Amino acid sequence: MAYVRVSFKDQNEGRQVLKMKDLGVEERFIFIDKASGRNFDRPNYKVLKNFIREGDLIYFDSLDRLGRNYDGIIEEWKDITRNLKADIVVLDNEELFDSRKFRNMGDLGKMLEDQFLSLLAYAAEQERKKIKQRQAEGIALAKSQGKALGRPQKNYSNLTNEKKFFIEKNYNRWRAGDIKSIEFMKLLELKKNTFYKVIREYEKLYRLNSKDSKEHL
Repeated sequence: MAYVRVSFKDQNEGRQVLKMKDLGVEERFIFIDKASGRNFDRPNYKVLKNFIREGDLIYFDSLDRLGRNYDGIIEEWKDITRNLKADIVVLDNEELFDSRKFRNMGDLGKMLEDQFLSLLAYAAEQERKKIKQRQAEGIALAKSQGKALGRPQKNYSNLTNEKKFFIEKNYNRWRAGDIKSIEFMKLLELKKNTFYKVIREYEKLYRLNSKDSKEHL
């Protein structure tokens, strides 16, 4: 099973879903919410919890897809792994976030898992607070200097690492026609002109041969 979450209704969950399908998770066992991670009162997360049985394995793309609340993450992790006796794997840091490794260590594993979760969940929450503070300070400074506020123009260099990785992983599939341009740009949450601009920059950066992408439409 897998859980996918985006924060807003206009955000696209396609990249997360594709990851889960690549792992062999059937679409009917991928539970999707378009909701904030501030709490766990989410309809499909509740359905997921009701579906979980002992021995199940649940995939999350990243820890903050589970939630954004420090105490809540720990509580939910322990509920799934200890009360429901299922396991969790977090894909963006699979080497560290794999509850099966702690389970195999018995009581010592529980103690290490407690310490590990507390440290990383706390660090993640503090980082989010710092980001919000920096954003607020940046907006205040820009306003004081009379600068116009708005979204920067998108290009390959300022894409998120997740989107860059997604392009690198699927570029050859797109070139081969396995992924249509319309589908690719939708998964990347890019408009048509921006999509082709980003692809050209990617090809130039890695010295790839450009191709008329109209063939893929």
